[in-house]
Amino acid sequence: MAHYMSQRNTFAVPSSSNQALTYSSVSADELAKKELLQQRHYSLFSELQKMAADLPPKYQQRLPYELLSTLARSLLDDTVFEIVRGLKDIQLMDEKALFQSRKAVCNTQKETMQLLLKKQKEQREALLAAGENPLIVDLAQQKEREEQEKLFQEELNRVDMKIITKLDQCVSDQQVTLEKAGVPGFFVTNSPMEIQLQMYLLGFITRLSRPS
Repeated sequence: MAHYMSQRNTFAVPSSSNQALTYSSVSADELAKKELLQQRHYSLFSELQKMAADLPPKYQQRLPYELLSTLARSLLDDTVFEIVRGLKDIQLMDEKALFQSRKAVCNTQKETMQLLLKKQKEQREALLAAGENPLIVDLAQQKEREEQEKLFQEELNRVDMKIITKLDQCVSDQQVTLEKAGVPGFFVTNSPMEIQLQMYLLGFITRLSRPS
């Protein structure tokens, strides 16, 4: 028994003064960290207030103190900035792909019209050589071109509708992502005013993410 007791007594026991120093150091670090976060929150909140003040009055009214303060708090780490940056990259890629698809349709239509004009020119020469009335030939070819242009416009309308649908889906995906991330002001909505307000908030976040 004495043997065990002697072993136990060899362990160092921190003195109360050492504990006090350790706790004091931790407490000071925590206070310093907390103060830095408070300063950053105030800085972000002030910047958000300045940006909001530049918006039309009807949008300013929908950005109360509490919303801007909570948004500033959500920006204290880089998570939201990274999410918004990623969403923006995806949006730019989608928009580029949609633009390229529409451009391809326009180029195809242009080539088709050039072929039609070439064909009509050859037909006109042949018809006039055969004694056909130039006025009748020109009217018939004009009607053919107008019908082709109408088909082109209908095709472009379908392409544009697909683009709009895709962009709407992109907006909805962004809303879902930001809402799940807990970013204040973001939720799924089809309201044009709410969407515009969210676009302003995204603009604020993007501007704050840039180094000053």
